[in-house]
Amino acid sequence: LNDAVKKGGVMACNQVGGLSGAFIPVSEDEGMIAAVRAGSLNLEKLEAMTAICSVGLDMIAIPQDTPEQTIAAIIADEAAIGVINQKTTAVRIIPKGKEGDTLEFGGLLGSAPVMSVNKNSSADFIARGGQIPAPIHSFKN
Repeated sequence: LNDAVKKGGVMACNQVGGLSGAFIPVSEDEGMIAAVRAGSLNLEKLEAMTAICSVGLDMIAIPQDTPEQTIAAIIADEAAIGVINQKTTAVRIIPKGKEGDTLEFGGLLGSAPVMSVNKNSSADFIARGGQIPAPIHSFKN
């Protein structure tokens, strides 16, 4: 499944803009803001893009009542993507306001719609306190 997702993403991305490792702030791109407002772009899609053509989640507003375990799980997802793909990944999310609000950051930082976050709890996952293992390159001797 991972291989299929990566290949599909590579085919889509190299036709549009290449595999540039973009870190596009949602708040600074009118097209992305419009896509969020239209319901065409969500947090899960942005996270999936990280696996093939991005280096993280940048300037994404989420509801201020998002549980800290959910935020920790989002960061863990990005860290895992970075480890397995051997690339640096980052997360810059802003928990403020409520879904549907628009946050104004001013200047070059622009504005961002507050995006919905999956309501399923990440508490059990985060409470495990595990570690992200180093990537496995081979099972051969």
